[in-house]
Amino acid sequence: MYSKLLLLLFISSSLYSYAWGLTGHRVIAEIAENHLSGKARREIKKLMGKERLAYWANWPDFIKSDTTGVWKQASAWHYVNVDPQTDFKSFEQNLKAQAGPNLYTQVKTLSAQIKDKNTPEKDRKIALIFLIHIMGDLAQPMHTGRAGDLGGNKINVSFFGSKTNLHSVWDGKLVDSQKYSYTEYSKLLDIKSKDEVRQIQNGTLEEWLYDSHKIANTIYAQTPNDAKLAYDYEYKFNATLERQLLYGGLRLAKVLNDLF
Repeated sequence: MYSKLLLLLFISSSLYSYAWGLTGHRVIAEIAENHLSGKARREIKKLMGKERLAYWANWPDFIKSDTTGVWKQASAWHYVNVDPQTDFKSFEQNLKAQAGPNLYTQVKTLSAQIKDKNTPEKDRKIALIFLIHIMGDLAQPMHTGRAGDLGGNKINVSFFGSKTNLHSVWDGKLVDSQKYSYTEYSKLLDIKSKDEVRQIQNGTLEEWLYDSHKIANTIYAQTPNDAKLAYDYEYKFNATLERQLLYGGLRLAKVLNDLF
């Protein structure tokens, strides 16, 4: 049942985009694939088939269009809301106090399902697809934003004259405005040395989330309601955007290599 539903939704929902958007999630997945260990690559191929990670990277967003209710509970897996915190200890306490499931709890839950060889293969595959996606969401700062404005969804802005909201700007508009394909973008960004890669991959899940949370706080501070965003905003945040895409891919690779 799951396999048929997965294929149907993938085909029927291919025009929809959420979170980092089609390009952003594929950039992260492609960078991760470039840094998989040999063992991880072999084990993932057993579960996923010949398709690259980028092929599946957006499926957990595509299924938001499902009307059967099968995946309704998964909507909360894409984000975790934490009010602004000034230090890591306070952030970690607030993070762990959040009622689950959320992005934080699901990275752990999905990882455990994948690692457990007693989990049915079809369920391990679905868990892996979700993990690929929500590790990308982790790097999108507004997915660690504030509950009060739904991660920036209630902050109205314009982007080059078009009405939108802060969350949507960071989900896809900033990425898409660069006009790169996901393969072009991943090649342009994935140029760090081995030592730099190891440094980026260092740390805990909680520290990675705090990293995004701090950036979210900066974005909030510099993007007031009804702000008119254009070239100056792109210039101000382009380095941050590219950092998060790269870090998302490298940290996803670290999680997958550790799992397999």
